[in-house]
Order: sequence, then structure tokens, then C-alpha cells
Amino acid sequence: YHPHIGEVEALAAAPPSEFVARLHELGLPLQVGKSIVATWEPHETVVLQAIKEMGLELQVIFNKGAVMILPSGVNKATGLRAAAERLGLTPEQIAGVGDAENDHAFLKICGLSVAVANALPAILKEVDFVTKADHGDGVTEIIGHLLNPTEAVS
Repeated sequence: YHPHIGEVEALAAAPPSEFVARLHELGLPLQVGKSIVATWEPHETVVLQAIKEMGLELQVIFNKGAVMILPSGVNKATGLRAAAERLGLTPEQIAGVGDAENDHAFLKICGLSVAVANALPAILKEVDFVTKADHGDGVTEIIGHLLNPTEAVS
């Protein structure tokens, strides 16, 4: 999203309309975005079967119970790289905060990787810093620390 001009730039192709229609036919609860289709566990088996039957090149990424279907090779890391390029930054200059399966690739390329306290164990093991607070309070905690690095982290 480009707030200064109010435009949205899609970084990947839209989900195939036939695929979305098929998932609707199968009765799955869906959210459809510009490049993503999302549902919930335990529907991943149905989603994978539909991808296979239709011969599509799509990937499934999990997010704490959410099942996200994206174009192959698209994830938070590809989005971060595109945003960083447009801002004249490198991913190494960026602090990233995550908590779930869909954050692995994104956090690996950030200069500072942070997990909030309620992050999945696999995420907690691979980051540079873990906040004491969870959810949004953890994000607030790390922002405060980054803005005031001489103050102790609470």
C-alpha cells in the first residue's frame, strides 16, 4: 500500500478464480485477498487435494491455525524485500517481529529478528530477541526499546 497516493500494488498474481470457486463449492470458510486465499485448520487436506486435482502451483503456509494459500515462492520475506527496495533499505536494516509458522522466512532476513513472548517454540528458538510481553504488547515493548535503547527493556 502506498499511503501517499492511496494505491495498492499487488506483488503477486491473484488466486485463480476457478480455485476459489472450487473451494467455495466444497463449503470451506474462505477469505480471499489480492494474492491470498485463507481458511482454517483442519481444511488443509481439502485445500491440498483441490490444488492437486486442479494441477495448480500454489503453496500452503500455516499461521497458528490459519491455512494460507499463496502463489509458489511468495511469503512475508518476498513482501519485505519488495517494500525494503521501494524504501531504499535492505532487509538487514529492518527489525521484524513474528510469532507463527508464516514468519520463519521473514525473520531470517531481518537485521533484528524478534519474537513476542507467545510465539511458537520454533520461532522462539531462531530469533535474536524475545519480548517479555505477548501479542501487541510485545510489539510495543520492542518498539519502545528501539526508540530508547539506553533504557532497560521492561
